[in-house]
Amino acid sequence: MLAGMLLLGSCQNFLELAPEDQVSGASFFRTEVDFMQALHAAYNPLRTVGPDYYTSEMRSDNTHYEYNPNNQGTAIYMRQDIADFTNNSSNDYSAAMYYDNYQGISRTNVLIDRLSAADIPAAAKEKMEGEARFLRAFYYFKLVRYFGGVPLYLTEVADESQAFKPRASVDEVYTQIVEDASKAVDLLKQPEKFPQSGYASKGAATMLLAEVYATRKQYAEAESLLLTLENMGYDLLPNYADVFSTDQKNSKESIFEVQFKEGLNTGVQSNFIYVFLPRCHNTATITYGVATNNTSNNGGGWNTPTQEMIAAYEEGDTRLEASIGMAEGTYDASNYFKLEADKSVVNYVAPDGKIGVPYIKKYLNPHANPNNTDDNWPVYRYADALLLLAEVQNEQGKNAAALVHLNRVRRRALPQAEDLRVTDKTQLKELILKERRVELAFENRRWFDLLRSGKAVEILTTNAAWMKQHYPYLSTESYQIAEEKLLYPIPFAEIGVNPLLEQNKGY
Repeated sequence: MLAGMLLLGSCQNFLELAPEDQVSGASFFRTEVDFMQALHAAYNPLRTVGPDYYTSEMRSDNTHYEYNPNNQGTAIYMRQDIADFTNNSSNDYSAAMYYDNYQGISRTNVLIDRLSAADIPAAAKEKMEGEARFLRAFYYFKLVRYFGGVPLYLTEVADESQAFKPRASVDEVYTQIVEDASKAVDLLKQPEKFPQSGYASKGAATMLLAEVYATRKQYAEAESLLLTLENMGYDLLPNYADVFSTDQKNSKESIFEVQFKEGLNTGVQSNFIYVFLPRCHNTATITYGVATNNTSNNGGGWNTPTQEMIAAYEEGDTRLEASIGMAEGTYDASNYFKLEADKSVVNYVAPDGKIGVPYIKKYLNPHANPNNTDDNWPVYRYADALLLLAEVQNEQGKNAAALVHLNRVRRRALPQAEDLRVTDKTQLKELILKERRVELAFENRRWFDLLRSGKAVEILTTNAAWMKQHYPYLSTESYQIAEEKLLYPIPFAEIGVNPLLEQNKGY
């Protein structure tokens, strides 16, 4: 991270000369096009820290993984360790979350610093600063929830003397997040049309700031912000499954999503479905006839929905079939799945000799080539905002108002069911948390919902007992749930290079 920050800072450290035949800090930030390119670079780390399904969803009680005793390389067991709560400070996947967020922060710092003296139109300058501040707030919000207090870098790092900082307190990090997100709300405009452009808007900054306030238990501030979103044009799509269709990208339900685009040799495609499908010999049965080059889908088998997760859906909930599929087949001698059919998880009954492996279905859309899909990653959508509004209103004792928003979301998925009428604050809090679980399943919301609810240790401890009962290969060291395990460790390499850093408790 430190080396990257230095690289992205001053380009004139070597003899203080800017190479005349290359773009450098001395020759680059001059035109509006230059600044737009720098802004795009600041968005780029979202492609890893947006869909952070290993460190978020798989850490929660929603999903697990397919265990293959014949395939246990370093990358495999590091991901398994995160799911099993046996990870340490040398884990590459939690370290990547740390470094990728700081890469984004470094790029926003450069952009914000250079914009102050930029000779470009004021409207363009305001828009870019607003987006950069949204991104910086978003990256720090990830970091503080994953790692606790972290070093605060708020300006371009020009030399080594600026690169080593101690950890700021959690409160200090949140103060900066609120400052940046508030500034983004002021500077950005609401969407002018749908589908949207994909850039962060006033709605995205509003939702981010509202979630920050909800996390900090500033419920009135969160409520005030969330109530403004409907007037910006956001709404629920009539059909839940359509929310995740590639034909509905950046729709009126989308508040912010990470942008991906299918295509060969472009480097901007997504591949979530191939991570979530079973680890199998050929995916064509499920992936619209697209085969994985007649070889095994070695990258699959992650974020496998558990039976406990499947059971969380009420009977008749249309979100179940839209979110989870069931692959039917058998395992070979190498413990790879031979996928033979795709069944509905709702009606699946395993025939003799057949095995059903559930998989995340939300991101399964038509595409032409394996591991090359057009799916965006949803970060914030309007259903999330409505349920968060219900949550913060309930916390303030506004039970009737909270039920309106809760039932609005639930009614789309369960049109024949009666509206909920619970008014007890504690019971309603549990219902909202459950509704968020099934509505936002596999969108990386559950882990942070558990943290914000204050019930993470309790719920994860119950889940740990269930997991050990149903997955006998889990070690005795796995799922030792404790408060300190709600944070990830600062990467070992970072502790080694920066003597001012202290490690999180328990690592």
